[in-house]
Amino acid sequence: MESLPKIPLADWVDTGVDYLTDNYEVLFDGISEGLDAFVEMIVTGLSSIPALLLIAIFTAIAWYTSRWGVALFTGIGLLLILNLGYWEGTISTLALVLTSVIISIFVGVPLGIWMSQNNTLRNFFTPVLDFMQTMPAFVYLIPAILFFGIGMVPGIIASVIFAMPPTIRLTNLGIRQVPEDLVEAANAFGSTTGQKLFKVQLPLAMPTIMAGINQSIMLALSMVVIASLVGAPGLGADVYRAVTQIKVGIGFEAGLAIVILAIMLDRISQNVGKKKKA
Repeated sequence: MESLPKIPLADWVDTGVDYLTDNYEVLFDGISEGLDAFVEMIVTGLSSIPALLLIAIFTAIAWYTSRWGVALFTGIGLLLILNLGYWEGTISTLALVLTSVIISIFVGVPLGIWMSQNNTLRNFFTPVLDFMQTMPAFVYLIPAILFFGIGMVPGIIASVIFAMPPTIRLTNLGIRQVPEDLVEAANAFGSTTGQKLFKVQLPLAMPTIMAGINQSIMLALSMVVIASLVGAPGLGADVYRAVTQIKVGIGFEAGLAIVILAIMLDRISQNVGKKKKA
């Protein structure tokens, strides 16, 4: 039995990428310049604050949103990062994560709201989100390099694609889980769709939406080492250099800095909007 001819899927994808790079180069250059400028603005803003003052600010935020133990961990952890000499890399990593999460929120939350109001749209986007989350992140870097070149921007694009699905999914889920009797009560009082959404559904869904944003932060942070492969600065670049040079100690230090940053961002984002516990 003769084997079936191979579907030229790779050729189709290459053709599509070539078409986009040939016809939308100006658009990609504009996106790249805009993201570069935004990241640079965050880095410049954070770097302009003295390190000890910024550590005190993050510690205060952790204390305000969480328990005193989280604040203590934040303060000691950031002081350790400063002492080990990874402060500049931490600022760059934080800028990459913040940019990725801000894009994920501005795109993901409205899309999740739209999905919650339309079952057809939900059924269409669910497999797309599955694809975004399960495709190896390295694959996203290939077209990202072609579209945006080497540096921070392709890392941000790959991080956004990888980190956005939880925000979309949990926004949709949170709104759909609002009790039907409350929605019916809003309808009975003559609420418009917008009033029902912004005064009933979104406030009640906010804990679930914040859980999605929290997951997006963690996924974006998990991409920092992968982003370093295409030239993104930060702690990921330190880890990558340690791997290529077989320097276990430096790799452990940089990895520890990433862990400290991850735990700090996780605990703070988990407790935003919640009542602080003693």
